[in-house]
Amino acid sequence: MNGYLFKKIGLASDHAGFERKEEVKNYLIKQGCEVQDMGTFTGDRCDYPDYGHRLAEAVEKGECEVGIAVCGSGNGINMTVNKHKGIRGALCWNVEIARLARGHNDANICSLPGRFVSGEEACRIVDAFLSSPFEGGRHKIRIDKIGC
Repeated sequence: MNGYLFKKIGLASDHAGFERKEEVKNYLIKQGCEVQDMGTFTGDRCDYPDYGHRLAEAVEKGECEVGIAVCGSGNGINMTVNKHKGIRGALCWNVEIARLARGHNDANICSLPGRFVSGEEACRIVDAFLSSPFEGGRHKIRIDKIGC
């Protein structure tokens, strides 16, 4: 068993994150996760908002429990998902940031910088994100103040 707290995971990327998204998708499928890929489906140039909005809407509606978003730097797609009510996207570039994003911020979308992490590192970050529980307590009070 993989120890993940979530089983239904949405994925999205632009062209710059496509290869990393595919690596993470294949890894998650091997871990027994149900994966919903929102695109892109090729490495052809495209716009990250088109795919980030799809992912955020799927998480908002409960079609996916959490999401993994990837673009070149991770920033653009993360800004996109955070435009949605109830979404707490976190840019995660290492394992500890992913743990903190879940534990302290109850993040429900992990955004990865596809050009700055290897496929292996991306999978370790996703492992940490999917297996870290929200700590609640003082962190819940802060999340409530965000208003999402």
